[in-house]
This record gives sequence, C-alpha cells and structure tokens, in this order.
Amino acid sequence: MPQILFRNFGLLDPAISETVVGGYEMLVEGDRIVELSDKPIKAGQANIVDCGKRTLMPGLVDCHVHVIATMVNLGQNALLPDALVAYRAARIMKGMLDRGFTTVRDLGGGTYPLVEAQEQGLIDAPRLIIPGKALSQTGGHGDSRSRYDRRDPETWTRTLGSLGRIADGVDAVRIACREEIKQGAHFIKIMANGGVASPNDPIHFLGYSRDEITAAVEEATNAGTYVAAHLYTDEAILRAVECGVHSLEHCNLIQPKTAKFSADKGAIACPTLVTYEYLGVEGPALGLDPISVSKIDTVRVAGMHSLEIMQKAGLTMAFGSDLLGEMHRHQSEEFVIRGRVLPAIEVIRSATMHAAKLCRREGKIGTLQAGAYADAVLVDGDPLKDLSLLTRQGAHLDVIMQAGRLYKNVLN
Repeated sequence: MPQILFRNFGLLDPAISETVVGGYEMLVEGDRIVELSDKPIKAGQANIVDCGKRTLMPGLVDCHVHVIATMVNLGQNALLPDALVAYRAARIMKGMLDRGFTTVRDLGGGTYPLVEAQEQGLIDAPRLIIPGKALSQTGGHGDSRSRYDRRDPETWTRTLGSLGRIADGVDAVRIACREEIKQGAHFIKIMANGGVASPNDPIHFLGYSRDEITAAVEEATNAGTYVAAHLYTDEAILRAVECGVHSLEHCNLIQPKTAKFSADKGAIACPTLVTYEYLGVEGPALGLDPISVSKIDTVRVAGMHSLEIMQKAGLTMAFGSDLLGEMHRHQSEEFVIRGRVLPAIEVIRSATMHAAKLCRREGKIGTLQAGAYADAVLVDGDPLKDLSLLTRQGAHLDVIMQAGRLYKNVLN
C-alpha cells in the first residue's frame, strides 16, 4: 500500500500540545495515519512531502452546515428540483473541502445518497455526517411555508431541497425519528426554538412540548445516538438539556447558570456566529424574507457575549458556520470572529478535537495521532498567531489531505 511521509513541519494538534511544536514526522498509509513521532520515521518506500517548516494540523471539521441550502430563501429552495439541488450541493461541498474542511456535520437536509456519493468518490466533498431532515412542529423553524401557504407538509418531507419535515405529537415524532434513522441519519435534529430564516416563529417561541422532545431523545438513544436542537433563548436551552438533548446549536442568548448546567450534563454547544454577520449584510439581496431580516439583530448582538459565558462555564464549544446559499464562501470567517473573544488555541480546538467529540468520531477525525483518518492541512504560517491564515478560500493551505488522498498539493 502506498505510503506518504511528512517531514520538516511544525505540528499543531490541540490533542497533543497547545503550541506549535517542531521535530515531528508523520507517516500515512492508505487512508490512515500509521505513525506520528518526534523521532525520525524509517519508511524507505514512502513518498516524501517536505513541508518547508510550515504548520501541519488536522483536517478541519465544521459541525453545523447545510449542504443542500443552495438559496437563502429556504422556502424557495425546498421547491427546487432534486437534481438541481444535488448538483448545487456538490459545488457547495467542494468549496468546503477547498477551505480545508475534511469533515462536516449537516444540521438538516443532507441525505444518505450524498454521504454515499462522497464515500464512493463521485464528488469532491468533505466526509458528511447527517441527521436527514430536521424535525419541526407546524409553524416552527422547520416549517418554511408562508402564513397563507396551505400545501400539504409532506411535500417538503420528500424534496431534497427541504431542510426539515413536520412532525406534530409524540407518536409522529417517534415515527419521524425512526424513519430518518432507517434512511441513514447519524443523529436526530429537532427545532426547539424560534428562528431567523423561517416566517412564522419569533425567536422567543418554544418548539415542541417536553414530551415530544423527550420522545425524540429516547428514540435517538435507542438507536445509539443523540439529539441536536436548534436553540437561541436561555429558557429553550435549559428545557432541552433537562429533556436530554446533547448538541446545543447556536445558543446566542444563553445565560451563565444554564451554561454551567449544560456543561455539568455533558452537553456540547455549537455556536454559529458568522451566519448572522452576513445574513444582515447580504441576506436581503439574496432573497431573505423581510420578516427574517427583522429578527437578525436579536441574536447577532448577543452572540459574542455568549462565547464568553460558555467558556467561563466550561461548556465545550464546537465549530459551526450555518451559512446559506452564496454565503457559504464566508465559512472560514468563523475562526476570525471567535478569535475576537476566545484564545486562538480554543478556536482551533473547536474545529478539531471538540468537533470530533461532538461528531462521536474521537480518535478518527480532528487529530493527527496514529489510527486516525489521514485528514490534514498544511498551513503557510502559524494559525495561533494569525487565524486569518485559515480564511481566503484556502489560499494559505498548501496541502489538503483527506483520507490519505492529496486533494491539494502546491509544493510539487
């Protein structure tokens, strides 16, 4: 089996060290890392990659994307032909891989055929972790119908371009969870709060009853997985964690007591600040409904403070972007935004070891240790000194390796 040996690099892996350390070498065989050592590795038949003292770090992981959100107006996106959505999604995912994201976790809409397309090498895309359709109550964040739209909700259940499906009542929620898991979902996503990009639910709305949330948690647990919930307000977050929700998406309005409670329960938060930066600026021109535009500042302004609250409470935070349509190109700006509040090493952790923990792929992604997938990016510079090196559409990433394949290599 062909081998690739990386030499002459500074290692940046938060699972190993909080600083960039020299003197390491890394041997890749097939799709895995077989050895990472601070001593010379003997591999006479390996192809050598001389890294020129650049920084080698794990492939990046984004834990909140929507690969099928090809338009900002999600109601219109849901009505597009499936084939068009699939081709557009492939382009969106290629852009993510170009930016160094070797794994992404979709939070509503991504389907198992897209997972298989990536695994079979049919498309250049990150490894894809999916919940299938996000579950929403009627009129909740996953219901993209306008106030006077009375079409059958099942229309959206069956279209690739729809991020969510409607399930009202405990029995319907159970059935929907079972259907999504049967169709390949790796976890369950529910809409447990009002949202920005939906027409009928103000931010303060609570989504689903406690019994419905608990039913989703039980079905996920029975299948050996977990529930992720769309959440903004402190009340909604507390209620969700009390019901057993594990993955807390957004959390812009979280308060210290709830953050500490969530940390004690072992929950993980996934803030997504970059999307609010650009929804207000670019959203209206790209078709975002005026009702949605009016909601943005409610969560945007509080977002930065939420990072401080969660860090102080010890609540683990994974990296997320949550962008839509043409705004996907801003994905990597999340690094810089978080870096205004958090130490650079913590921002790097969010897209590596913390992301791996949330995805339940610890030791497999988000690290360069032996036995992990050979996912790596070689950065021309030190991201701990300048997080913007991870932006600009991968311009400073001289090598991108995914599962042992040199997807990008400008060194040779």
